[in-house]
Amino acid sequence: MEDKAKGRLMILSTALLWGLAGVCVKSISWGTLSISAVRSAISLTMMLLVKRGVRVKLTKLNLLGGLTFCLTGTLYVAAIKLTTAGTAIVLQYVAPILVFLFEVVFRGKKPKAWEALLTLCVFFGIVLSFIDAIDMTHVIGNLLALLSGLFYAAHIILMNDSQSNADDCVVIGNMLSILIALPFLLNDPTLTLNATNIVWVLVLGVFQYGLPNILFAKGCSLLDSIELSLLLTIEPIFNPIPVAIVCGERMGLAAIAGAAIVIVSVTLYGLIPNLQKQKMI
Repeated sequence: MEDKAKGRLMILSTALLWGLAGVCVKSISWGTLSISAVRSAISLTMMLLVKRGVRVKLTKLNLLGGLTFCLTGTLYVAAIKLTTAGTAIVLQYVAPILVFLFEVVFRGKKPKAWEALLTLCVFFGIVLSFIDAIDMTHVIGNLLALLSGLFYAAHIILMNDSQSNADDCVVIGNMLSILIALPFLLNDPTLTLNATNIVWVLVLGVFQYGLPNILFAKGCSLLDSIELSLLLTIEPIFNPIPVAIVCGERMGLAAIAGAAIVIVSVTLYGLIPNLQKQKMI
């Protein structure tokens, strides 16, 4: 199989496996921090086995990158517990727009008209997601999902810095998730080791988190950013489907409309610059 075909298969598999987060978290009765700790422990073990050990440099940027990675994952799990899985992933999916806003506000980037328009579309989609269910549980879950997106954006910025190391950030992030959550894991009254919880935790740690992270790192090196953006769009589209089938959870019409607007807008934001570059060549 040629490299591009392998890359497509890896990224497609990554998107589908990442999309299992909702059904896994909804099916586990444990608390948020317990789920995050065990998921990170399994992912870290797999990463160390694949790489046969990792030497981590504890620089300031790597530590910050690890902390934002930890907070992104933990807040996302908490959001899934409190709002619909589809809404949680869509609100986290706004990270590229948040990176763009960071560049405009703090680095003086001058936005193009289409960038400003897509940013407004994303915020309109977020508003629709919020008004779909205005009870406090869903509102808190939506806010946690947005915070997860904020830290995800910070993680992207830090990992793209020439003085940080992506692998080190991920290892540190998983270690922090384990250390922070360990006291709660040991005292979690919901921590029942029945067959259902064990199966879903293993699926979450191995197939939703550990394996796709390894596939993503490899697939990124084989594809250009256009294909990458298109294939990863499958994640927020696929995420609500297994939750609906297994847990019976449904998104409201406003949330579905908001999700569609956000997904299309963020995808266009990733595609337009690359298409413009190709035309110039």
